[in-house]
Amino acid sequence: MGKRLVTKYQGVYERTAENRKHQGKPDICFDISYKVDGKKVWEKAGWLSEGYTTKLAAQIRAERMRNIRHGEDLPKQKAKAPLFKESADKYLKWAAENKTREGKDDERRYKSYLAPRFDEKRLDEISSFNLEKLKSVLTKQGLAPASVKHVLVVFRQIVNKAITWGMYDGKNPIHGVKMPILQNERQRFLSFEEADALLKHLKEKSPNLHDMALLSLHCGLRAGEIFSLKGQDLDFDNNLITVADPKNKQSRKADMTKEAHAMLLRHKPGTPDELVFKNRSGELIRWVSQSFRKIVDSLGFNKGVTDRRQLATFHTLRHTFASWLALQGETQLTIAEMLGHKDLKMTKRYSHLIPDHKRRAALNLEQAFRENRKKAQVITRTSKAIQKPRQR
Repeated sequence: MGKRLVTKYQGVYERTAENRKHQGKPDICFDISYKVDGKKVWEKAGWLSEGYTTKLAAQIRAERMRNIRHGEDLPKQKAKAPLFKESADKYLKWAAENKTREGKDDERRYKSYLAPRFDEKRLDEISSFNLEKLKSVLTKQGLAPASVKHVLVVFRQIVNKAITWGMYDGKNPIHGVKMPILQNERQRFLSFEEADALLKHLKEKSPNLHDMALLSLHCGLRAGEIFSLKGQDLDFDNNLITVADPKNKQSRKADMTKEAHAMLLRHKPGTPDELVFKNRSGELIRWVSQSFRKIVDSLGFNKGVTDRRQLATFHTLRHTFASWLALQGETQLTIAEMLGHKDLKMTKRYSHLIPDHKRRAALNLEQAFRENRKKAQVITRTSKAIQKPRQR
């Protein structure tokens, strides 16, 4: 909002809003000022787009002055909307206790992308236009559509919670924003030779990163699930891993392979509540080390690849785990259970890898067609032989 500018009417001011348009031009907000018990009071009269003018604002001010002169009650001032940073602060405290990974992902997105733009704005000063502009800027900066969507979702949750908690009685401007269309389903999976080469190089460069990669490749765990593993989640007697804090909030069991079992034994924590994998400070790991990307690049897995879906990333290991299951003939239901998918639609992407199931169906259909055609030919020949008169 621009600065308040005086008008020809006493006690009436106007402000220009660059982020709010009216008939193709910046909208104008009219404010009035008067004194109550010797204290100066500011009141927003209304917007030009709502039909307000300087003259109408002056009339409203005159009515206020009459109320004061005759000792009548003034209209109750509407409470100011909270600042975005006030709503965000309360939301992040709630997220730390109620969301996965203690809300650290939301906190990071808020601090990196939302705080610099909106912290000093009140919730009723943030428009759908502001959010569309943020979406455009983040996209131009090279953020993936999924990352842009995550940022917008954090904004939506912050404002929704402010409304739910009675901090704000306005509407959430996110409702006027179209979320980015996602086309980020991973298509690339590693061959057995590529996986062996990757694990070998990881073991040489970063043993800890090698062990986390092995766990994702052999057991299908996401990076965040690996970071959150604690001693109490490992059942070595039954070769099971409890994924207690997954992305979809439904815990599941993952089976240990022999290699995973041996590796996890080496990382077995001293106490049930201790993390299996820790950073150098002994704290929770937040993201995959850049070493992983460098090793993948050194192996040439991403050389010449521009499509994000084809890039080899840490998540490619989980995708490879599922793809290998499909290639060995496991059903979609089995794969869904092992990945922890709520909906089979998420697992359907692997159906084309299930060995020859479409080809087998097509060949069976072709075989049936051939057999029926042969039967028809036999019947036709027999029929002709019966109808043919005997030669004398």
